[in-house]
Amino acid sequence: MATAVVTPTRMVLNQQKKRLKTARKGHKLMKDKCDELMRQFMDIVRLNKELRIKVEQGLTAAFASLTVASAIMSPEMLEQALMYPRQSVELQVKYKNIMSVNVPQYTFTTKNNDPSEIYPYGFAMTSGELDDALDKMARVFEDMLELAQVEKTMQLLAEEIEKTRRRVNALEHVMIPELEGNIKYISMKLEENDNATKVRLLKVKEMVLEKAHDFK
Repeated sequence: MATAVVTPTRMVLNQQKKRLKTARKGHKLMKDKCDELMRQFMDIVRLNKELRIKVEQGLTAAFASLTVASAIMSPEMLEQALMYPRQSVELQVKYKNIMSVNVPQYTFTTKNNDPSEIYPYGFAMTSGELDDALDKMARVFEDMLELAQVEKTMQLLAEEIEKTRRRVNALEHVMIPELEGNIKYISMKLEENDNATKVRLLKVKEMVLEKAHDFK
């Protein structure tokens, strides 16, 4: 059934048919996009799970070493050892396009490439466990950065999937049925008009014949 006021003419009928063809094509494209987004989203979910386990294990190991170092060293000595870091990190952000979604890609560079720069203290007054804790923290940092990148990608893809689904549903349940209803309504009206025209022509023909043969 037509849900909007349309003029039942052949020109409008052709316009509605063209719009319906475009809507169906758009629906297919949006459905395909939604399916591909879901596939990539599930891949990211699996990667996120793996990275989260890896990061949690790395942080647990680092905090375990730090706990041992805290038990060996005095709080004042530990605080003094970590007070002035020597290494600095610069974060860069680039973007990658996934199905029209710009997702971030994080990379980082350190001030210098000397591995010993992660230790902001001399080794004479500190424990080996503190060295071990900082070393493990430095190694897990890259995984933490990748995890942040993956989780942000998941968020952006989830938002795009939701928007795409809304568009697919609007086309499938609102626009396409409305256009189909309009086309059916216009076709029915045009058929009624054609039938009425045929009836009038037959009446006119009958009247002409009666007049020609003087039938009254």
